[in-house]
Amino acid sequence: MEERSSPMASDPDLAAKSAAENNGNETGAQKYGDTGTAGMGRERNALRDGRKSAQKSAKNHRKTAHSKQKNQSQKYQDKAGLAADIAQRSNGGQQRRAYGAIDLGTNNCRLLIAKPAGDSFVVVDAFSRVVRLGEGLGTSGRLSQSAMDRAVAALSVCSDKLKRRNVCLARSVATEACRRAENGAEFIDRVQRETGIMLDIISAEEEARLAVLGCHILLEPGQGPALIFDIGGGSTELVLIDTDGRAPTIRDWVSVPWGVVSLTEGVQVDNSSLQTRQAGYEAMRAKAAESFREFSDRLPRGEGDLYRMLGTSGTVTTLASLHLKLPCYNRNAIDGLIVPSTSMRQISQDLGGMSPNERAKVPCIGSDRAELVIAGCAILEAILDIWPAERLGIADRGIREGILRSLMTQSSSPAEQAPAKAKQSRGKMTRNAKNGNRRARRT
Repeated sequence: MEERSSPMASDPDLAAKSAAENNGNETGAQKYGDTGTAGMGRERNALRDGRKSAQKSAKNHRKTAHSKQKNQSQKYQDKAGLAADIAQRSNGGQQRRAYGAIDLGTNNCRLLIAKPAGDSFVVVDAFSRVVRLGEGLGTSGRLSQSAMDRAVAALSVCSDKLKRRNVCLARSVATEACRRAENGAEFIDRVQRETGIMLDIISAEEEARLAVLGCHILLEPGQGPALIFDIGGGSTELVLIDTDGRAPTIRDWVSVPWGVVSLTEGVQVDNSSLQTRQAGYEAMRAKAAESFREFSDRLPRGEGDLYRMLGTSGTVTTLASLHLKLPCYNRNAIDGLIVPSTSMRQISQDLGGMSPNERAKVPCIGSDRAELVIAGCAILEAILDIWPAERLGIADRGIREGILRSLMTQSSSPAEQAPAKAKQSRGKMTRNAKNGNRRARRT
């Protein structure tokens, strides 16, 4: 027989099909292997079977090729989707921005830097230092030079962190010490000159609002009003809130000029014996209770299924650490903890009977809090007297977190997004609020 070559033999698909057909014929001939008429019939059958096998093989080949093409197309689509998602997140801006909050209190200077993460935020940097800005304020009415120096040094560290973290928007607030001091405004000017930070002296009402905004999420579930309190260095804020709606609403509030620093300086305690120490502790408790009396008379009774309470301050976090018998402070173990009120009372009274040296040796207190913690214990017991909750929620968060939530909510609004995109240089932002003008600084 004459050999003929196909003009399309170079086509790889056709070559594969031809090879499949040849394989099929070979298989058929080998299968039957006969000659003659009967053998030819069997051969025809073998050829038919071979063609069927070749057709099936070609069909499978086309199916495999189609599947590969589909998978490759899907792969490209996935890559395009991934690239689009990355571009969207990169250009979103809002999720990339860092925000800062500084709370300069009577006793501490605290900084928090965070970035938005869904409905919450992720902390990227933090700083806290005991500065005792209000030391001696109760007797002199002024911020002392040494106290201001300590505060400026701490705020300089905060300023450096804000710059290194490329913070786009920050708010820095000062509370009771600067509200009360005769030279508070002079101190604010000095801070701006030496650190670049513009401190905003906020009202007691604004301080209470920010504290609630920063920690209310940790409040124990339940019906009826709840009490949130913040024992500071120079003042204590108590806020009665309703939690029936999507966000808590302030029903009543009070701020008294007694915090751990001001009450320690306002009541002199004789540490010479157990009896005199206990007497001094009870005097502190009575002074705090007297300042809460008018607010206590306004508190509702018998509403809801339980008296819910949440505290945010160094006092409650320290006492909660002692309740857990921690060797050192651990925020992860404390923030959000629910503690029996009877335990907090017992720890407070035990500390009230100790000398400063004895308290300094207690884990989680140390020398920094040995003197001031007693005033905080006395204020806490006075609060428990007027709001008899069986359990106390502990929050290691407050004003700074409230500031951050305010800034992020404000920045995500359409009115704020436009100037944020158009202006990248440093500047100041002024906003009007219920308690007067409060400034937030762009960095």
